[in-house]
Amino acid sequence: MSRTRSVAGSGQNIHRRSVLAATGAVALAGGVGYALRPSDSQAATAQESTAAVAASSRQAPAAPLAPYTKGTTVASVAAPRGGSGYRRLGDGPGWQRVVRSDLAMPKPGRAGRRTALAAFVQLTDLHIIDAQHPLRLEYLRSADIHAWRPHEALTVQGAIALVERINALRGAPVTGAPLHFAMTTGDNTDNNAKSELDWFLKIMSGGRITPNTGDPRRYEGVQNSGLKQYWQPDAAVRDSDKQAGFPHLDGFLKAAIREVRSPGLNLPWYSTVGNHDSLPMGCYGSHGDPYLTELAVGGKKLMNVSAAEAQQLQAQIKKAGDPGGVRYHDFLKSHARSMRSVTPDERRAPFTPAEYVEAHLDPAHRGLGPAGHGYSSANLDAGTQYYAFRISDDVIGISLDTTDSGGHYEGSIGTAQLKWLDKTLRDNKDSYAVIFSHHTSKTMTNLRSDPARPGERRHDGQEVLALLGGHPRVLAWVNGHIHKNVITPHALASGGSFWEISTASHVDFPQLARIVELTDNKDGTISLFTTLVESSAPHRTDFSDLSQTGLAALYRELSLNAPGASTTLGGDPADRNTELVLKKV
Repeated sequence: MSRTRSVAGSGQNIHRRSVLAATGAVALAGGVGYALRPSDSQAATAQESTAAVAASSRQAPAAPLAPYTKGTTVASVAAPRGGSGYRRLGDGPGWQRVVRSDLAMPKPGRAGRRTALAAFVQLTDLHIIDAQHPLRLEYLRSADIHAWRPHEALTVQGAIALVERINALRGAPVTGAPLHFAMTTGDNTDNNAKSELDWFLKIMSGGRITPNTGDPRRYEGVQNSGLKQYWQPDAAVRDSDKQAGFPHLDGFLKAAIREVRSPGLNLPWYSTVGNHDSLPMGCYGSHGDPYLTELAVGGKKLMNVSAAEAQQLQAQIKKAGDPGGVRYHDFLKSHARSMRSVTPDERRAPFTPAEYVEAHLDPAHRGLGPAGHGYSSANLDAGTQYYAFRISDDVIGISLDTTDSGGHYEGSIGTAQLKWLDKTLRDNKDSYAVIFSHHTSKTMTNLRSDPARPGERRHDGQEVLALLGGHPRVLAWVNGHIHKNVITPHALASGGSFWEISTASHVDFPQLARIVELTDNKDGTISLFTTLVESSAPHRTDFSDLSQTGLAALYRELSLNAPGASTTLGGDPADRNTELVLKKV
């Protein structure tokens, strides 16, 4: 028998009939709900339906699926061959599951007692890149080798392969339960460009994508510039990356901008916003600057500056010395004569927060739903990008907006959102809760005023932790941003305890997503199982294979070899495949 519970959207309460876990998740976004039926092609407003039916996830099988590990990092993980130089990838041993008792002791026999509460997939930091965009900061590589990565032209192919992997999963690896939904936890795009947003939405919901802007016939960017500080895959030039062992690949750039197709996820998906989605370059609150907007869509691109100039610009970004992009504006203007000519393209324009929400609401990007992927018309009316939704009969999800349109890549939230979060949890005190955001608790340190709400106080991660600790049925805070697998236990003075699950990106090696399963052990404890997955691309690459699949495999191997890339982003074993135990409240 279903029960009626209240889940607050942005600014309003909505009462919904719950849906059992096997049928999927119901969006209750922004104060306006949608009645989603598996066969509907259009969304109905709440007034048109008295009970919401969840967007269809995978059909539950007649009999429960058995636990399995195929296609996950428990079975196998891409592993480097060789210890130096350019390293090839191959099949490596899987990562074992680690039981963590930091917050509660596991009890014997729980595997035979437990029941599934929910299961979902987290994708984070896809960083879909328009690699030819005129405002990209590739030239910072003259001061920092990691500022540009040789695989950046292949983010679309790599993300499609991740969608294919998720689609191939039969269910949750530990319980065998159906997966209810996928959640992207921000930095879905890289440069706040409309081209990137369009590609991201088609990757997630299905469609054909030509990952190319500017000249439709050829690539125009740093990788055919002849500049030796960038990998020139098609050219004979002995660039710095080839000197480190990177291959010469005839036809690479032509293949990289060729049309590809995404099947779209075969389960509902939700979206959370990150700083790269909100801010040009992920750090500048510069939407009101007409000069920078004109450069974004115009016919000039800066590709090379001195190391001293690059170092100075990078220091301003890291220290938040120019959050509005005023000095960046002057910097580009001073280099106008050294810019190279490229083909103008209006699709490269930056998008506003309202346009981000509108794009998610576009029926062309609905896929398997829900309509808006968590966002609603109420978000547009209120100018917000946070919402709540019901995951299952016993669990709600809450997606936060931790970005600050005032600038800088670190995060925080305003007072209105903090109060909404508290009220949403209080209104649903009989439900377990999973919190989603882009930033981690430790990277919510940007207390700069939001220009849209100049009188509103901003709150850091410690304040959010304290609030969540006052709600004992919060189970997890799931996020990204740091591009590294880190799982942190939180036992708060306010009495609550939960796990913070931060997942590595899909742009830096080892390029992972994470499955999270919530289970009731029927012994006074709850277990959260985390299982990492790679894309469907083969571990072994073939330099002669420039097909969509071959490029996805190359995307992973190039990311392994990117000069300056961190070797610790996979995290420790206790941050990867885990069982995280909590006391049941």
